[in-house]
Order: sequence, then C-alpha cells, then structure tokens
Amino acid sequence: MRITGTTRVVGVLGYPVGHSLSPDMHNAAFDALDMDWCYVPFEVAPDRLEQSVRGLAALGVVGANLTIPHKRAAVAHLDEVRGDAAITGSVNTIHFDGDRLIGYSTDGDGFLGALAGLGVDPAGTEAVVLGAGGSAVAIVVALMRAGAARITVANRTPERAQALVELVGSQAGSGMTIATAPWDSESIGEALEGANLLVNTTSVGMKADPQQTLPVPAEALRPDLAVYDIVYTPLETPLVRTALERGGRALGGARMLVLQGAISFRIWTGVDPPVEVMENALRAGLERAHAGEGESKKM
Repeated sequence: MRITGTTRVVGVLGYPVGHSLSPDMHNAAFDALDMDWCYVPFEVAPDRLEQSVRGLAALGVVGANLTIPHKRAAVAHLDEVRGDAAITGSVNTIHFDGDRLIGYSTDGDGFLGALAGLGVDPAGTEAVVLGAGGSAVAIVVALMRAGAARITVANRTPERAQALVELVGSQAGSGMTIATAPWDSESIGEALEGANLLVNTTSVGMKADPQQTLPVPAEALRPDLAVYDIVYTPLETPLVRTALERGGRALGGARMLVLQGAISFRIWTGVDPPVEVMENALRAGLERAHAGEGESKKM
C-alpha cells in the first residue's frame, strides 16, 4: 500500500486500540478493489475524544469506527445520529460529511446479516438475549425492528436488563413483548423453553474466560434452538461447539464483526465491499493472534 497526498483516510478510535483487527479487514478490502484508501488505528484517551473527532474531520479524514470506550460518549460530539443510533444512544461509525459529523450504529444490521447466514428469519421469532451492554442494546433494537415476537433479556445486573427493556419497550409496537429474566440457570432455562433463538452478548466463553464455561445449561440447547454468540475469539466458543454437538445451528461472532464493518465501508465510500475478502483477513488476523499467544506462553 502506497500512501500519497491523494490517499483517503478512515480509521478506528479506541482506548486501547492495538488489538483491533478492523485495519486488517478494511485495508484488505481497499487492496482488493485497488482503492487509494487506508484504514488507521488511533489510540484516543477518553478525555481527548472531542478534540480527536473534530481534529480528524478538520484534517479531511473521511470517517471512523468507534470502539470501547467511545461508543456512547461520541454521541455528544456529533451533529446528527441516524437509524438505530438514535434509539440506542450509541454509535460505532462516524462519517465526516462536509461540515457535519454524522453517527451510525451498524452493529444491529451486522447482526441481522449474520442471522440470515444462520438461516434464521427474525420476524416472529422468540429470542433470549444474554447481556445488557452496548452490543445487546443494538441487537435487541435490531430484533425489534425486524419483527421479533418476544425478546427476553437476562443480565447479571438486573437493573441494566430492566433499563434495556424500558428503552426498547418504549419504541416497540403492540405486536412485540419484551421482558427480563433472572440471571440463574433455572430461569434462563425456563426462558429458553419457548424460544427459537439464543443470543449471547456477554464475555462468557471468550478466550480470556479461564473457566471456558457455558452461559446456559447444556441441556437447554435443543436442536431446534438457533444460537448466535457474538464472541469471536475463539472462533468456536464453548457455547457454539456445544450447540453444534447437540444437533443445533450455531455461529460465532466473526460474521457479525465483518458485516458491521462492511456497512461502515459502504457509508464512507459508497462502494460495495468484498465481504469474503474482509472475513478472510479477519480470520487470518485471529489465527496470527492465537499463534502469537501460543509462542508467548512458551517463553
């Protein structure tokens, strides 16, 4: 990749940001399309967020993704938020459009695209969502928008689950029910009895989870229950592996990560991205990270 005075720049703002694989995905896409663009990680401390966003716009940067801890805080520094971001109060994509800073949330549509790959039509579905953080809010809003019949939210902190239900419930139509369930195996198991979709947005099963545990009882993973785990490292989490072993359909979070990035790509460039190229780059990056961890443990 050759950087010149005509190269258009996008990037990602986070703190920390060194672990992000978004540069791998987007730069692979730019290379595949022979576009004079580049994607750069910017480490931005929380107290420098407004300066950074305004500064990037002044420098002619086209747009940026936002990751932890900036998704909510950035909203206060934008001129407009569109789509799901107006409900969730959280953005993961900014487009510097002339003098205007416009924010979007692409997580929900990325999730719905991943569900389609799993063969799940969210219309009329009954879903159980584990977790109540930013990703959970985006996913619940997307399910609501796509016509889910019932959504049950379970979270370790009941107050956060209730806040999510109240936020989305105020926007839901009369045909949808949204409720909370206590965070214990029995209650979650009962909620899953009538469900046909389970979505895990918690960190349970992530590589950093020393127990590598399941967030739900294994016996609740019926063959007719579709499972989506937004965790993408490891590529096959204990939840996904167990659901597959029990004859169900299950998918990890890599596809959602790619598809939400592809939507950002389209917002900035107006060009349809090569999604498979982006996914291959992500998986290669994850494999390199895994190999690096293995080498470090030997030292």
